[in-house]
Amino acid sequence: MPVIRFGTRGSALALWQTRHVMALLEAAHPDIHTEHLIIQTKGDQVLDTPLPLVGGKGVFTAELESALHEGRIDCAVHSLKDLPTTLPDGLTIAALPPRASAADVLISRAGYTMGSLPHAARIGTSSTRRAAQLLYARPDLHIVNIRGNVDTRLQKALAGDGDYDAILLAHAGLERLGRLDVVTQVLSIDAMLPAPGQGAIAVQTRSDPALAALFAPLHHRETALAVTAERAFLAGLGGGCSVPVAAYATVSGDALHVRGRVNAPDGTAQIDVGQTAIYADERTAYAVGHGLAQTALSQGAAALVEPSP
Repeated sequence: MPVIRFGTRGSALALWQTRHVMALLEAAHPDIHTEHLIIQTKGDQVLDTPLPLVGGKGVFTAELESALHEGRIDCAVHSLKDLPTTLPDGLTIAALPPRASAADVLISRAGYTMGSLPHAARIGTSSTRRAAQLLYARPDLHIVNIRGNVDTRLQKALAGDGDYDAILLAHAGLERLGRLDVVTQVLSIDAMLPAPGQGAIAVQTRSDPALAALFAPLHHRETALAVTAERAFLAGLGGGCSVPVAAYATVSGDALHVRGRVNAPDGTAQIDVGQTAIYADERTAYAVGHGLAQTALSQGAAALVEPSP
């Protein structure tokens, strides 16, 4: 029986996502067997430093990509929002299974919502995107860095003597881990535009026709169209995980709806752009997202993405 080796980070969420894809692959190909190898990334090892200072692009993916290049694994499963928009030579995204919710959620031990958070409340997040959008809506809030896996962050958020009045996390991760019971509020897309690719899982492999054929049954076209446009918006701005850039796309019939948002890191400015276009394929979706980035740049986004010294 052929064996396909998966690489994964060791967190509960990463393992859930990897096992989910393994089950999908075995269902599509009953004649194969899957196994997984846990690989620690720099983002998993350095937990006392804000993410933008840890290493930027690839902080959760570089070690997995090295294992792919070396042939130690056949594929790696990533949260797509963690995967840089430019992939290393010889690697590709072989499949994007159906996307889960792209929304962000608020978690507060006191039951606060965005509307009831007290003045100068302390909000935990390691995301510059979330922080900038929060500060744009509520300049009085204090953003406090929080790192660690989902369970660690929940423990910090819900501790009676904790440092946080609330924290923000991705809805999809909590849903996958069966922890929606802790959610105080699901934030609307308007209030908190998500990270490009949020809620989607990416299966990364070497650029090999045999691997492409193997994973083809797992690929979901509508998810691919949407996240391709979102990642093209990010790429068009030249941004990475440390830049306050958000994007969200949906497919309706033959129409692709794309929204993009760029914030000043301190929340003092926000640029919103949007476009609806008829799509044909992922190439068209990429062109729509990239074109929307040019619109944002024409409205002053460059100064927000790369502030002057």
